[in-house]
Amino acid sequence: MATFEDETEPETPSAEASIYIMKTAIGREQTASERLADRVRRSGAPVWSILAPSKLRGFVFVETDSPELLRDNLKGLTHARGMVMVKGIGYGRSKQPDSFGTSTLEELKPHLTPPPAVTGIAEGNIVEVIAGPFKGEKARVQRIDEGKEEVTVELFEAMVPIPITVRGDHVRVLEKEPN
Repeated sequence: MATFEDETEPETPSAEASIYIMKTAIGREQTASERLADRVRRSGAPVWSILAPSKLRGFVFVETDSPELLRDNLKGLTHARGMVMVKGIGYGRSKQPDSFGTSTLEELKPHLTPPPAVTGIAEGNIVEVIAGPFKGEKARVQRIDEGKEEVTVELFEAMVPIPITVRGDHVRVLEKEPN
């Protein structure tokens, strides 16, 4: 194993590191985050993480302790629209300068773990199987296994009612059962 004399330990975020919000063109969040990551790598700016949640369109979250360097790296970046600004608080004219909008890790947690594939499916719902050997068939949901993210359905057009188990993301709800 080769070692280098000038090799240093990777830096870790400081206590002042915050999560800043970058505005992007809608639908271009992933591209903007990748370009920002490339630019940050080249400039050596202290950016610890970049998150582009698929469900939150038009925004990318960046963890850094230097929002000014982040703003400088955003200048001229394709699909980046700048950083979210928060106006100073006060009556009339604010004595506080505008500051960059930040977010907490607690606010981001729902975006870090995807919801289960069976979310939105209930027993009794009419679904369409959208993948697998029964693709295109309509069925009624008999049972839901949230742990395995599977749904047991009974096909409508089968000669003999046989329950089949499919993955939760292989069905699409057509009609919800009235309460």
